[in-house]
Amino acid sequence: MIKLKKYNRENIIDKRITVIGLGISGKAASILANQLGAIVYASDSNSSEEIVSNAMELMHDHHIATETGIHTNKIYNSDLWIISPGVSAKSIIIKEAFNHNIPIVSEIEFASWFTKFPIIGITGSNGKTTTTYILNQMFKASQSVGVIGGNIGIPFSECILKEILQPSKNLVYLLEISSFQLEFISSFRPYLSIYTNISEDHLDRHYSMKEYVKMKLRLLENCKKNNTVVFNEDDDTLKSIFHNSLLKKSTFGIKSSNHTFYLKNDAIYHSVSDKKIIKIKDIKLKGKHNLLNFLAAATCADIYGVKIEDIKNVFKTFKGIPHRIEYVTTIMGVEYINDSKATNINSVIVAIKTYNKPIILLLGGVNKGIDFGLLIPHIKCSSIKTILAYGEAGEQIKSALGDAVRLFIVNDLNSAVKNAHSIAQPGDVVLLSPGCASFDQFKNFEDRGDFFKSKVKALS
Repeated sequence: MIKLKKYNRENIIDKRITVIGLGISGKAASILANQLGAIVYASDSNSSEEIVSNAMELMHDHHIATETGIHTNKIYNSDLWIISPGVSAKSIIIKEAFNHNIPIVSEIEFASWFTKFPIIGITGSNGKTTTTYILNQMFKASQSVGVIGGNIGIPFSECILKEILQPSKNLVYLLEISSFQLEFISSFRPYLSIYTNISEDHLDRHYSMKEYVKMKLRLLENCKKNNTVVFNEDDDTLKSIFHNSLLKKSTFGIKSSNHTFYLKNDAIYHSVSDKKIIKIKDIKLKGKHNLLNFLAAATCADIYGVKIEDIKNVFKTFKGIPHRIEYVTTIMGVEYINDSKATNINSVIVAIKTYNKPIILLLGGVNKGIDFGLLIPHIKCSSIKTILAYGEAGEQIKSALGDAVRLFIVNDLNSAVKNAHSIAQPGDVVLLSPGCASFDQFKNFEDRGDFFKSKVKALS
């Protein structure tokens, strides 16, 4: 077992730190470690335009030594490795680090060493980002200043660097956390943890559902008596996991009234005050999945002491975030919806259940090891009239779905948009809910969603 030394702002000075991976998280970790006085070496075997650009920025603006396109032996001259989320624990380079007796931590673990402010960790298979943003809106009305970070486009290291350079009071970090970020934690401990749901995802990385769930639960492994887990009791997997748990628990859901916030007569009530919070029809953001996201955030905010009136105002005003069942426009009576963030089957199921109108579904990209056949029972009881399968996963989708629905394979997302436009009738919904990763044609799901929106708007 390799002994891990947890550094602080004093003993990290002049320590040799290697950062593996120069994406957004690796770049932020490199800058933070450098600012703290460590001797940083940043390495990425990739030589894409983005990686090379990040390396150049680190060298020119921060005088950090870097390498791209290869991992040389220089990476082993190190007291500590910080691993970016994109680097799998099963990769050869990780085995080599262990052979060299080098301790390894994730970017969120490293960043957490340098703050004393509380952390709220939000994880799950779907709904993490929306829940995080809703919770942030609730904190804006309270005495605490919510800071969003993690797997949401803002690395935790970047948040901590800002805290160091611009000290603030009453911060609380709201971190969206993926299973990848939990592979190399050791002492990371959120004050509160939220589990939105658990469904099959990232099996290309974790290989089995059992391993995926195990990794998600690492978020709680350092919890103490004063820490709380908030979880979706409607989710059978989570209910089973936490049923006999000794952790301090708080639940949310819509199937029972045994929660802090519960449903009765088409309205949400607060069980402690017995106050009616809001009628369901008055919630700005529609859909059962979004209702669960609101309940998760409200339960957490209530535990943290946010006033009921402030929670209520967010229910009324929050409109959602881009790329998550996002309305784009209506052209000749056809609605176009951007759900580019849907990178797994469960997200697709949520999206198709949102609409009672005929759906033309755009499905495709890079399969993350998921069986598209799981969609068949949901397709049969949905209003999907056509699927346009595109990209690397196109043939796999066709093979898995068989004759369950009218399906055409097209080359790419651009072709899918054009074909959808040509076959859509007034009253239809053209829904981009890919169920796949975006990396065959795009940098990320945001890039894919923005591309979709631009092509749709060009139709009008």
